[in-house]
Amino acid sequence: MKAWKVDPSVALKAGPKFALADLDPASTPGFTGGKKDSEAVLAAGAADLTALQQRLYARGVEGDERRVLLVLQGMDTSGKDGTVRHVVGTTHPEGIALKSFKAPTPWERRHDFLWRVARQVPGPGMIGVFNRSHYEDVLIQRVHQMAPAAEIERRYGAINDFEAGLVERGIAVIKVMLHISPDEQKARLQERLDRPDKYWKYNPSDVTERGFWNEYQEAYQIAITRTSTDAAPWYVVPADRKWYARIAVQRLLDGVLEGFDLTWPLPSFDLAAEKKRLKKS
Repeated sequence: MKAWKVDPSVALKAGPKFALADLDPASTPGFTGGKKDSEAVLAAGAADLTALQQRLYARGVEGDERRVLLVLQGMDTSGKDGTVRHVVGTTHPEGIALKSFKAPTPWERRHDFLWRVARQVPGPGMIGVFNRSHYEDVLIQRVHQMAPAAEIERRYGAINDFEAGLVERGIAVIKVMLHISPDEQKARLQERLDRPDKYWKYNPSDVTERGFWNEYQEAYQIAITRTSTDAAPWYVVPADRKWYARIAVQRLLDGVLEGFDLTWPLPSFDLAAEKKRLKKS
């Protein structure tokens, strides 16, 4: 089975000199195989992820504070929903906390932009997923000038402080940008218009936002440069090939959970005594 030559945690990490414009959205950094090979890799990774997640959840029940927050960002049609379904969706739903941040409500606008985000941080033992996140407040709001420039600048520092605080609490933060090309996005939007089973996924505003493609690429570059930190680095995943994006995100999750060195919690009761009680019952 073809596998990873370079782990995604290394191959896809956005370092100080990272340039979004230099990354080919159709490339497959670190992976030696093709689509067919990825099917076996995805299946094996799903089994590993499920086993690791169950141990994480069990330890959380017993008071272990560790947990994971997966942040997914990307242009419309970049594959965020599919990644959730094919990667996180293979695990036990009881241990998953999924949140998608839409436009803030009038009540939420009365608070700092991170107020509503902090309320959705996953609990101990959980894998939390932000399918769109607090980064909307330095992406779409920057592109459309929905907040003053000085406020946007302040938010980068606030995000870094917020994420550093999460890590200090035992929350591993995995930030993923799914990077697609404009041609691939156009093809995916066309598919939504051509297939009745995908009409529901089409939003006319997606075409409107395509007109700001260059502005969004600039906003992503700035956000990645300002907020890819040692505590919470960005991983930029080429996403023109859906199969690659899925195995890359899965491997990032598996790698973090493997790093936790999770073991099953020991019984908090007298095991021998309980076995005797059950036998007599």
